[in-house]
Amino acid sequence: MGGASRGQPERLGADVGALLADVFRAEYARIVSSVLRVLRDVDAAEEVVQEAFTQALARWPGEGTPDRPGAWLLTVARRRALDGVRRRRRAEARTGALAHELGTEAADLPGAEGDDAVSDPAHIPDDRLRLIFTCCHPAVSPESRVALTLRLVGGLTTPEIARAFVVPEPTIAQRLVRAKRALREQGVPYEVPGPAELPARLPAVLAVIYLVFNEGYTAQRGAALVREDLCAEALRLGTMLAELIPGEPEVQGLLALMELQASRGAARVDGAGDLVLLADQDRGRWDHALLERGLARLEAAGPIDGAGSYQLQAALAACHARARTWEETDWPRIATLYAALAASSRSPVIDLNRAVAVGMADGPAAGLAALDRVDAEALRGYHHLPAARADFLRRLGRPAEAAREYRRAMALTENARERGFLAGRLAECEADAGTRDGGTR
Repeated sequence: MGGASRGQPERLGADVGALLADVFRAEYARIVSSVLRVLRDVDAAEEVVQEAFTQALARWPGEGTPDRPGAWLLTVARRRALDGVRRRRRAEARTGALAHELGTEAADLPGAEGDDAVSDPAHIPDDRLRLIFTCCHPAVSPESRVALTLRLVGGLTTPEIARAFVVPEPTIAQRLVRAKRALREQGVPYEVPGPAELPARLPAVLAVIYLVFNEGYTAQRGAALVREDLCAEALRLGTMLAELIPGEPEVQGLLALMELQASRGAARVDGAGDLVLLADQDRGRWDHALLERGLARLEAAGPIDGAGSYQLQAALAACHARARTWEETDWPRIATLYAALAASSRSPVIDLNRAVAVGMADGPAAGLAALDRVDAEALRGYHHLPAARADFLRRLGRPAEAAREYRRAMALTENARERGFLAGRLAECEADAGTRDGGTR
């Protein structure tokens, strides 16, 4: 135990609460994953871990905080988990099996009869990779995977997840319930997929992390354009995954992509929180340390030829990162990379982005023609399609048509900042159209 002061109990209690909050974020996934290995039940594991934190809140103000808080909490949680198993099974065989599974002797298991002391193990087992793949198992629906990953791996509470995605708290609670039920009823094994299964299962994990990042990078709802908390959470999850699977190029590619995009965060909004387009951003405000880290990670991920989707997207982001000014952007290279991305991952969104790149490389008329080949029906609820069409029409000197597209785009977005930006462009086009009409009368 550390030598915490016994004076000023109110201050000490506040300090312990702050410390526990930090430990919760840093160690929750590691502790839950270790306990889940014993209990094989998500609800039971969470309950045991919550009890360990409650015990810490009760004991640390009087006894002092341990030198390694995470290890202390893990010991308490595993002891409670094993005690619960003993009470349910009442069988030495089960205790022996658990001891073997945990790599310990039965006599050394925490929670043995009369053992009230809490040890401070030198090593905390790291089963987080098992936890991540369990949360993202195909048995769990995609939307529930996000909620469960943020809850168990990220340590976010149900209200925090609800606030992050601007949905009612009961909706998130139901998603969590459904996810846990699916894992339980389908007997999903708590394990990392084998080498044969890993390529098929990894994309679901990467998709969950990138979805969290995208929601933070351009929030679909609410008043803020950027949700820095969600971006930071996705980066934390991506870094964790890269540490756990260091040799996987697509994991490195995803993390590089998020780092490169996040490096522009401070320049994407002005002092009022309104959107600043990439062309207008002050590149001196970019986080160049994060940018260089993303470029280095992309390089380490391997060659682009034959690369996966996230590596290609990171290479696209790198084109913007390397350009000292908007005018120096290598749009032909970007269009080529989008063509490669479209060939490996057919998606109407990719086709849309490729069309925009073509318009920037070859002019707005070429971009408009490329947009005409995009599957508009598949993107009928996606505001970026009419917004892109509006921009090309505006640049072609067709403001009345552009205004119609800006109105369509405004009707499709729920983000107040994006709506405000589109409204500004709409006003410009309406004024321009009025001027042109007046000049022909």
